[in-house]
Formats: sequence, structure tokens, C-alpha cells
Amino acid sequence: MLALSAGRLRSPSDPSGTQRKKAKAKAPVQFTQVEEEADITTINDEVEFGKCYHTVEEDLLDASHEAYQSCLHELEISRVHLDSLLADTSSTLELLSSLSKSFQAVDLQTSTFQKQCEGLLTAQAKNTRLADDIRDNLVYYEFLDPASRKLNAPGAGKTVRNSDFSDMLRKLDECLDYMESHPEQKEAETYRSRYRLLLTRALTLIRGNFVAALRETASGVSKRIADKQLNDTTMSALLYAKFRIGAAEMKQTGLEIQKRAVPPVDPEQGTEAEYQSLMNELHISFAATRGKLIIPLARKKLASIAQAPSTSKDLVAFARASIGYVRGVCLDEFELWGEWFHGQAGLYDFLESICEPLYDHLRPRIIHETNLVKLCQLCTLLQTRYMSDPEDETEYNDPNQLDFSVLIQPALADAQTRLVFQVQGILRSEIERYRPKPEDLDYPTRIQQISSTAKGIPLSGRKGSALPKTPTIVDEDTDSPTEKDSLWDIETQATFQAWYPTLRKAIWLLSRIYRLVNSTVFDDLAHQIVHQTTVSLHQASTQISNKHSPTDGQLFLIKHLLILKQQIVAFDIEYVTPDISLDFSGVTNTFWEIRERGGLFNTSNLMRLVGGGLLPKVVENMLDAKVELDGRLRTVINDFTNNFATRMTSTLPTKFIEKGNMADGGAISPACRSIEEEVPLLRKALDDYLEDTRTKETLVGAVQDRVIQIYEEFYEGYTASLARSKGVPANVKGKGRQDAVWDVDTFEEWSEGVFRVGVAGLRSPNNEEDDEDHDSDVS
Repeated sequence: MLALSAGRLRSPSDPSGTQRKKAKAKAPVQFTQVEEEADITTINDEVEFGKCYHTVEEDLLDASHEAYQSCLHELEISRVHLDSLLADTSSTLELLSSLSKSFQAVDLQTSTFQKQCEGLLTAQAKNTRLADDIRDNLVYYEFLDPASRKLNAPGAGKTVRNSDFSDMLRKLDECLDYMESHPEQKEAETYRSRYRLLLTRALTLIRGNFVAALRETASGVSKRIADKQLNDTTMSALLYAKFRIGAAEMKQTGLEIQKRAVPPVDPEQGTEAEYQSLMNELHISFAATRGKLIIPLARKKLASIAQAPSTSKDLVAFARASIGYVRGVCLDEFELWGEWFHGQAGLYDFLESICEPLYDHLRPRIIHETNLVKLCQLCTLLQTRYMSDPEDETEYNDPNQLDFSVLIQPALADAQTRLVFQVQGILRSEIERYRPKPEDLDYPTRIQQISSTAKGIPLSGRKGSALPKTPTIVDEDTDSPTEKDSLWDIETQATFQAWYPTLRKAIWLLSRIYRLVNSTVFDDLAHQIVHQTTVSLHQASTQISNKHSPTDGQLFLIKHLLILKQQIVAFDIEYVTPDISLDFSGVTNTFWEIRERGGLFNTSNLMRLVGGGLLPKVVENMLDAKVELDGRLRTVINDFTNNFATRMTSTLPTKFIEKGNMADGGAISPACRSIEEEVPLLRKALDDYLEDTRTKETLVGAVQDRVIQIYEEFYEGYTASLARSKGVPANVKGKGRQDAVWDVDTFEEWSEGVFRVGVAGLRSPNNEEDDEDHDSDVS
């Protein structure tokens, strides 16, 4: 066992176990010899066996001892080697520890040195920055003395146009800005006030140089003008070409003041920008200098225009010539101003002074002008040629172009004021206080006489009518001795002669002043005109009723109120300056819609109709005049329909006796005969006054509706009387005998055949085309 144990060990010097294998190789040889000896020796008993075994065991031990010793020796060698390695490792670790401590010391010393260097660099940068700040700050303080010497030196004003002077002004601005932004510095406030004085001194030198140059140029021009008579070309060269020489340089010089005339961020009430007074002095000096040259020439030219034969008595011709001349002068001055100044501050005040001679000539002429047409032509001239349209949002006013409307506005205001005064005078004298002549009230004879030479005016304005669709009022530009009597220049003028004079005058006034005065003023005048015209027509209707018949008076009023109503609408949507389009197509639309709704001539239904917005819109703020006109129109239509319907149904009994008035057709036969007789009279009366078929059919339908309504009331009374007399409800359906009482549906069916609404008129050969158009409108 010991031999086996020793065999498993490997010496460090014999890792492969070669020596152990050799030992094993020798052992069997020794064991063989033992066995041979044992074989030789005879074993007789156990004692001998024990001795033999002991002997063999000792031999085995001796054989394995050498291998064990060899292994032990190898182990000892290995132990010594490992001890050497441990010693070397310990010394190496001690050396590394020493090196680490040395490195940490070096690192600490390096960090300390770096911090010391950074501190030195920071101190160096701080000192450098401080030195630079001191040097930069001193620049703003050091500039005071050289600037003071330069601005206070003799002849400093001659250096204004040099480029160095502009650089000095820029440097002064920088110094002022620095002092204002560094109030904490000790001398900042003192230096700021001193720099402000120097800047004021510099800008004052600019002002003086500017005024001197302007005065020198003006003096040379004035002397040349006074020396001899000059033609227009030479005069223009003197007045404008001479002033354009050096204008660019002076403009740049004046810009130095304008750049510094800036209002403060939070200006107090009533304060102006600093140095604005110097800029104003430049504007005033330039305007005064130019005014001395231009205004006398303008007065002379306007005086010659006023004395010319073509313009001495004609307000519009004088205004056109004089305003054209003054506008040309203003355009030239506008361009010259742009060559001397940046911006337009003070420009229009100067141009208004140039326009003063124009106002002095034009204002007295406007005040003494009594011809309304001339005043209208003047307002049209001013508005269309010189004024911008306030309703045109797309119109852009170029700031680089002259806005002459600002300059001509006073003249337009004078003309509009005079125009309104004249309109009010005509309204009082020719509408409100109009006294009709006998021929003015001769209706329908007047219409028939005019119809013999020309057709009457069709309110629908459709094809085939006597008038074109858009008759126009032409603006007259020439004088005529009969201008007052020929106010209208309209195709088919005879048609308008059938109108009552106050209506013609009212529409003429509205057409003349529309868009020529302020919308609020026009609305007020239009209300007065419509009101007085309505009153005048109503008075004329009363006189015609007394002179002829109520039907004539009512139809006269209906015809003229319809025309007046349509003209108000035309001014709202159809008018184009200076031509006025009068479209009559919308007059009867309202009545046809009333007819289609049925039974709307009752007061409650008509009020509901107006409230629903069916009637057309009119001019803004004319609601009162429109309501008055609509009210009078409803009243006269109701009176007309009620009168005819009452005449047609006057024979219907009001009391019912069982046999007395029921025999021999005494109930409705007389009423039916009366209706059949009156319907042709109704249509003839409508034909005498109205031309439009739809309007006539609408009124016939209204009379029919009223007749049916009266018959319905009669029928209700009749059935109630039967119920009381017999004690049972009456059952009288159908037509029955000729002397029987028809029910309402039967009577309505019969009246349709008599009145023939929509058949007698719209189906006629002359109105087939109108009927087709109407059907499309209704659909």
C-alpha cells in the first residue's frame, strides 16, 4: 500500500512520473525472486507461512522506499521554489506601492501648479479687460474737446456739407447714447448735457446753411423774373430747374435733422419730437420761399382764366380749367418737395396755401350759382376726377403720389353745401308748395293723349315695351336756354310727361344728388323729397277724385306711388354715376307675389307681409319714407278694391225673409249681373292707367278676392237665417236653381270664369312672351 501511495505522487522534477514507472518495473523482478525462493523453500505450517509473508512484506517495503524518497525530494525542491516566488512577489508589491505614492505626490504638485497658473491667467485677462474698458470709455470723453473746437470755430457753418461733418454728428450721437446708457459713471450727466449742446449747435448750423442756400437760390430766381418778361419754358426752368440744382445735397443735409427729430418712446400730451422745431423751420422756410414765387403767378393765372370768355360765366368750365392748372402746379411742387425733403410732413399745408387763390375765386362763384345742374356737374367733376371712392376697398393710395383729393375737399364741401341748399329750395317751391294746373289733373285724358303718340310706361320693363330696359338720365355738360324745361334727356321722353310734375321733379332731384353728397345727407334729403312727393300725390289724388271719380283718383295714386317706390329701389341698386339707370322690372314683383299668396290685401296680412321682408330694400336710413310710402300704397289699393267690390256686391240682400226676397232670383242674380257688368269697367279703368299686364291682373285678382270675401259673409248670414227660421241647419250645396243661393265654392268657381284672372290678360297674343317670363319667375 505504501508502494501504491508513493506511486501516485508526482515530483515537481518528474511531472510525467517516469521515475515512478521505473520503480514499478523493478519491483516485479524482486517479487519474482522472492516467489522463486518461496517455491524453493517448503512451507510446512502456518508459522513458516507467517515468516515467509513477513519476509516478502519487508522486501516489498524495501523495494518501494527508493521511489518515496525520490518523490519527497521533489516536493522539497518545489517548496523551496514556491518560497522564492512568494519573496519575489512581495518585493515587487512593495516596489509598486512606493511608485504609486511617488506618482500621487507628483500629481498633487502638478495640480497645485496648474491652479496657480490659471489664477495668474485670470488676473492677466481681468487687467487686460479693465485696461480696454478704460481706453474705450475714455474715447467717449476725449471726443468732447475736439468737437467743441470744431463747432465753435469761425466759419463752422461752411463745413456742414463735408462728409467729416456727418461723421462728427454720428460720433456725437454715439457719445450721447453712451452717456445715457451709463448714468452710474461720475461725469456722465455733465458730459451728456455738454454733448447735447454740441449736437444742437451742429443741427443749428445745418439749419442756417439750408436756409441760406434756399434764400440764395430764391433771390437769383426772383431777380431774373423781375428783370424781364419770360415765356412758360423759361419760367419753368427758373422756378424748378434752378431749385433742383443742389437739391440732393441739401436733402441729405436736412436728413441729418430729420433723423434726430424722433419722438420719445412715451411722449407726454402736447409734446413734440426733439429737434422737430428745427425740421419745421426748414419746411416753413421752404414753403415761404416757394410761396413768394408761386402764389403771385397762380393768382395772375387764375385771374386770366376767370376773365376768359369760355370760363367767365360757366362755373363748371372755370372749375375745370382753374383746378386743372392748380393741380399741375401742385404736382410740380410735390415732386420738387420730394427732391428737397424725405417724407411729406408739412407738404400739404404748403400745397393748401398754393390752393388758396383757387378757393378765393371758386367759393364766390359757388355761392352765387343758382343752377342746380351746374352744381351737380361741379360735384360730379370733383368726385369723379379728383376724389377717391371711399367704398373701393381695393384702391391703394400710393404715398409717393399726390393725394389731390385732400386739397380739393374744401371746394367739394362748398359745392355740396350749396347743392343741398338749392335742393331744399326746389323741394319747397316745386314740390311742397306746388299748385297744379288744370291739365295736370286731367286724368285719364292726359294719359290717353300721350298714348296716342307713344306707348305708356310699362312698369315691368320687359321686352316689347315702349321703353328700353334701362332708360338713362344723361348728365348735361353744356348750357341750354331751355335747360330748365328739358331736365330729362331720356329715350321715349313722352312717357314721362304722363307723370305728375311733382313726381318728375322728385325723381329728377334724387337722380341728380345721388352719390354727390354724403350718404347721411342724401338719406335725409331723400326722406324729405319722398315724403313731400307722397303728400303732393295724395293731394292731387283727392282733387282728381273730386273732379272726376274716386276710381280715377285711386288709380292715379296707385300708378304714381308704384313709380316712386321703384325709383327709390333703383337708386339703391341700379345707379351708376354719372348715368342713372331706371329699371322698372321690379315694380310689379311685389304685387304678383301678393297675388300668389292670396288674400293678402287684408290689413293684418299686409302688415305681416311687410314684416317678412318681401318688399324690396331701399336707400339706407330711408325706412321712415319707405314705410310711409308703403302705408299709403296699401291704403289706396285697399280703398280701390273695396270700392269696386262693394259696387259689385251692393245688390246682395242684407236681411233674409223666407219668401220675400228669395223669389224670382232676388238673392244673388242681381249681384251676378252687376259683377258681370263691372268687371269690364274695372279692366278698362286699369287699361287707362296701367300698362303692365301683371299689375293689372294682380289688382283684378284682389277685387275678386274681396268680392268672394263679401259673398262669404253674405252666405254665412244667409245660412244662419235659414237655421233660425227652420230650426235645422241649412244644407244648400251646389248651384241649384237660378234663384237659389250658391255655396261659397260654387260662387268662387263662377267668379273665376267672370274675372278670368291670368287668362284675359296674360294669355293675350301681345303678352305671350311676358307670360312665359312670368311663369319662370313664379316657378
